[in-house]
Amino acid sequence: MSRRSITVLIGASALLAGCGINSVPTAEENAKARWADVQNQYQRRADLIPNLVSTVKAAGAQEKDILTEVTRARAAANQVQLSGDDLTDPAKLANFERAQSAVTLNLQRLQEAYPELKSQGNYTTLMSQLEGTENRITIARQDYNKAVQDYNTRIRTFPDAVGARIFYGAKPIVPFTATSQNADTAPSVNFGNAS
Repeated sequence: MSRRSITVLIGASALLAGCGINSVPTAEENAKARWADVQNQYQRRADLIPNLVSTVKAAGAQEKDILTEVTRARAAANQVQLSGDDLTDPAKLANFERAQSAVTLNLQRLQEAYPELKSQGNYTTLMSQLEGTENRITIARQDYNKAVQDYNTRIRTFPDAVGARIFYGAKPIVPFTATSQNADTAPSVNFGNAS
């Protein structure tokens, strides 16, 4: 191989390396992995709720209706699946989050409807676990959005944008967004004992 051929080969390799050949798929896989983390936290919640609800149900029959609604919402949320390949479809992402938001709404109803159970150890454990789970979901969503931002920035900026379009046909990934109309306003909590 001639010296000129080697120089051309090195130059071509450098150009390709600077065009996102490795960085674009790495960033895309990172975003997909962060989405898997979000789904993992939702699955944790789905697995945790039935066990904890069973424990709380044993504490009294008056909780039955609200706990049934929580279980139904969880079951409905489990029916809506979203794969890494669906992350470019805002409608699918919104549908998935609506189902998950229904679980969150029912969990809030549970917290508001039964303040008298707070003195019972089982209820306290349930609320603590649910709060921790919701926090984990929030962190997983934030990590996902950060990975999506990094990927979307990478496929839109030079020089990676060249490789992203030519080699991968890269499309932006949809970040997580709140689906509730009043998501930016904290809900008021009333336990019925305010004057």
